[in-house]
Amino acid sequence: MLFSRIQRSSFNGLCRCLLSHRRDPQQFVAARTYSQSLNDSTQKIMGCGEFISWGLPPVFHGSRHQIHHQSSSIVEEPLDPFSLVSDELSIIANRLRAMVVAEVPKLASAAEYFFKMGVEGKRFRPTVLLLMSTALNITVPEPPTELRVALSTELRARQQCIAEVTEMIHVASLLHDDVLDDADTRRGVGTLNCIMGNKLAVLAGDFLLSRACVALASLRNTEVVSLMSTVVEHLVTGETMQITTTSDQRCSMEYYIQKTYYKTASLISNSCKAIAVLAGHTTEVAMLAYEYGKNLGLAFQLIDDVLDFMGTSASLGKGSLSDIRHGIVTAPILFAMEEFPQLRMVVEQGLDNNPANIELALDYLGRSRGIHRTRELATKHANLAAAAIESLPESKDKNVRKSRRALLDLTQVVITRTK
Repeated sequence: MLFSRIQRSSFNGLCRCLLSHRRDPQQFVAARTYSQSLNDSTQKIMGCGEFISWGLPPVFHGSRHQIHHQSSSIVEEPLDPFSLVSDELSIIANRLRAMVVAEVPKLASAAEYFFKMGVEGKRFRPTVLLLMSTALNITVPEPPTELRVALSTELRARQQCIAEVTEMIHVASLLHDDVLDDADTRRGVGTLNCIMGNKLAVLAGDFLLSRACVALASLRNTEVVSLMSTVVEHLVTGETMQITTTSDQRCSMEYYIQKTYYKTASLISNSCKAIAVLAGHTTEVAMLAYEYGKNLGLAFQLIDDVLDFMGTSASLGKGSLSDIRHGIVTAPILFAMEEFPQLRMVVEQGLDNNPANIELALDYLGRSRGIHRTRELATKHANLAAAAIESLPESKDKNVRKSRRALLDLTQVVITRTK
């Protein structure tokens, strides 16, 4: 085929060249304005050189942007985001199970543990990335048909690879977290460390990370490799922050949000950015993809914190109150502490394996607006994620618009979920 003569290493350059010939350069104005407002309000704290701005970016002040009060440019019919990419999710699931095959049977069994049929969950992160891939589809002005098909097929395969890498990194982090937390259940089933022991669980996580590295290398894109490598660094940094906190840090909302970005939001934000980079998009568009992932990830974790107090072990896939029982202070308790300063003394005395203090903390939480304020903060980040999608360059392509609507709907799914 014609595309076979185009070297893989020049693929992104070709995409950028094609993008540069779009007929309406004004379509990037909104994205460029949004990106500039972010740059003006950021400070250095993350490994990628940007600080997370927890307030509304200036471009949204006065806009009263709310989820589902979207412009008419996006199709309004109800969508199930997961069903839109269900066929691809099945392909990725099968490919992941094939990728974790190892020569040593015990290692293979351990590595595939959370990739087995019925255990893998809804594959939230791959769903986001596949939808983002379509939402950022480039429009090539009148290329030869063979070239257009080859470009689309090759790009999609590379973006699917990012989804696979992201899921392997995510599962590896779960395996390592369960060892650190001495957890015995995950997603309603026994944890790998509980069944096969800590050593094999750690090695299985390392094996998944190594397979993710091999898959990344096959893309031959140094910027994408750098983005995804930064994710692994952030996961380690976030976990270290969690287990080495001082008293002041444990009671700091800023510290908690920073840790949450490293442990949860960095993976989805940098993966979304990698999707845009592979498609050859501008820095402005790549940052919009990043902002969507960052804010969606933060909203997801904030709701997780709420559900840890309100859900059941079966619905959450982990034991209720698991964080507070391990002495981990999350947003609801931090907000409650602002209303009841005496709660800080309870937290400083220790919550892990201290039933009396846990009950006292829960009493303060129940009398506070901690749960409500956490939901409000999650909604704020969900709105920011939605705003990033609406700031993308306009497209008349039906599939692009449908995927963007699905990404908007996911922000609502995240903040209304019960498990």
